Amino acid sequence: MSGMTVADPAVLDQLLADLNPQQRAAAQHGRSPLLIIAGAGTGKTTTLAHRVASLIATGIDPGRILLLTFTRRAAAEMIRRVDALLLRMQRTGSLHHRVVGRDVWGGTFHAVATRLLRMHGKMIGLSPEFTILDRSDAEDLLSAIRAELELAKTDKRFPLKGTCLDIYSRCVNMQKPIEDVVKDAFPWVVEQVGGLKKLFQAFTERKESQQVLDYDDLLLFWHALMTEPGCGDIVRQKFDCVLVDEYQDTNTLQSEIVRGLCPTGEGLTVVGDDAQSIYSFRAATVRNILDFPQQFDGVAVVPLEQNYRSTQPILQATNHVIALASEGHRKTLWSQRNEGAKPKLVTCLDETEQTEYVIEQVLAHREAGLDLKKQAVLFRASHHSLSLEVELARRNILFHKYGGLKFVEAAHVKDLVAFLRLAENPRDSVSALRILLLLPGIGHKKASQLVDDLQASQGNFTAWAGFKPPAATTLHWPLFLALLRILSGQGGKKLELQVEVHHVRSFYAPIVEQKYDDAPARLRDLEQIEQLASRFESRSVFLNDLTLDPPSSTQDFAADPLLDEDYLTLSTIHSAKGLEWESVFVLHAADGNIPSDMATESPAEIEEERRLFYVALTRAKTWLTVCHPQRYYFHSRHRSDRHSFSQRTRFLPEELIADWECVIARPQKVDQGATGPVSDVTTADIRKRIGRMWA
Repeated sequence: MSGMTVADPAVLDQLLADLNPQQRAAAQHGRSPLLIIAGAGTGKTTTLAHRVASLIATGIDPGRILLLTFTRRAAAEMIRRVDALLLRMQRTGSLHHRVVGRDVWGGTFHAVATRLLRMHGKMIGLSPEFTILDRSDAEDLLSAIRAELELAKTDKRFPLKGTCLDIYSRCVNMQKPIEDVVKDAFPWVVEQVGGLKKLFQAFTERKESQQVLDYDDLLLFWHALMTEPGCGDIVRQKFDCVLVDEYQDTNTLQSEIVRGLCPTGEGLTVVGDDAQSIYSFRAATVRNILDFPQQFDGVAVVPLEQNYRSTQPILQATNHVIALASEGHRKTLWSQRNEGAKPKLVTCLDETEQTEYVIEQVLAHREAGLDLKKQAVLFRASHHSLSLEVELARRNILFHKYGGLKFVEAAHVKDLVAFLRLAENPRDSVSALRILLLLPGIGHKKASQLVDDLQASQGNFTAWAGFKPPAATTLHWPLFLALLRILSGQGGKKLELQVEVHHVRSFYAPIVEQKYDDAPARLRDLEQIEQLASRFESRSVFLNDLTLDPPSSTQDFAADPLLDEDYLTLSTIHSAKGLEWESVFVLHAADGNIPSDMATESPAEIEEERRLFYVALTRAKTWLTVCHPQRYYFHSRHRSDRHSFSQRTRFLPEELIADWECVIARPQKVDQGATGPVSDVTTADIRKRIGRMWA
């Protein structure tokens, strides 16, 4: 603890006056280990911000507080709120010198790992000039090694690069042997374990020789830093308090890092909701938050139960859904918003009727004054919304679908970033190979030879000076070497990052025009990256930022507003976590879709699917509608009439139906019809006619 001024207790009491009793108990808790069970919509961010401000106000140096989140935006929002709270206290005179929340160590696990490894990586032999591979770069490196080892040239199908990286990542993050990971999650590749071990060994060695780290390495090396004698003490001594947000989404490796930071639990606060643990496919484990009270002595558990998002009828329904879970930190959410109708459970004949019903209701809300942006349609799998997307487009109703290719995964953006990464770390063979293959006349074989030459020279670009380029590369090659000299600082003058990006863009623009369709749009993207570069103090910071927290589209940089900015949100449930809307529609609430038929092989999988459904339901503030199409058509390349009759999702059993308003989307009218004159023919006569057929 530093010698900072401690706030007047009365002023601190006033600071916490806006919190409810449970939030206040969490914010004022002392230094012993604390678990805050923050139910959906219960003011988790408010509580955590007040806790950080309270710690600072009671004498903790903000520079000795570590706040770990899962998105940079969450960390920034938390620290913004802390700043506002501290400013209020300073205006009262209770803090006699300027204290700012921005001094808090805040960021994602990967961002904090990067910062610590650049500071202390030398203790474990890591150069601070390392570069970071994003997922697609790591896949490309694995693919190149896979080809070199000729692992695909067998009579058994070897997994593709994406699957290989998934297996590798699970092994690292779950800290489990490959045999166990493959058996549990990838049983179809059990016979390829030997080949995978060779691949991963070579992958590890290649990254070491090139001084590159992938996302998993950042956590792995931070973990190593914490567990090495002497090294861990140096890192631990930096922090008096550690706070971890969304603890239910941590994996085994992350939880071990947290325990390494706070071995006794002193100064440790973790916040999360086991009922919203839905990322096991990313190696997250709900056990971290369920077992936390048993991992340290004297753990205090504070549940947050007052919900500020949803109406009480919605909460009653969602509480009962999650109450059927086999285990968990029990809580009952409640709201002062007692008004509102029950959530609707709508039975539809098929997907077409579901689509028509949802659009009618969306438009009805809009006519009543509820913007499209305040409404969302959620679904378990991306293809569940295809019918809806087609009809929305036909009716010219704007929508935005969460997901798809991230901006930095676009080929032209990755190309530009590769130039900067190679200049930052000349031993980065993934970037070198990508750039060389852009040049006309250079194929994979020649590019690989040039990469080997660069590796042999320890990353000295003069190794390429004697290369005689083919005719198609004659014009490009000297310009390319000149660009590398500029970027690597061999010109004698260190350039600003924006100038470096401008040089790359000038060289690369003609290649874009030759290589890609829609070149003008791609070139505009590159112009926006150049503008973005002016905000960064160095190339390494820029590359870290772009790799660890990539924008989803160029709109994250700058873009013209839409002519009609009102649009409907379509989203998978996973992508919707953490968001909220006034009105929410959940599609395909039928067994096989919710829960997915791909996730019902074990009780643990089914429980996660229940939590996923719960997350979908708890996004709604005022109106919640769940649709169950009774007839489900099988999706394949060829449209057909093959279908099955579905059962309502098992997560809404009969005993819970009283919480819902049951609705038929299109009630079938009984056609009474007009009767004509009575005929002399009876049904017996008709039967006799049919009987004569068998005589």
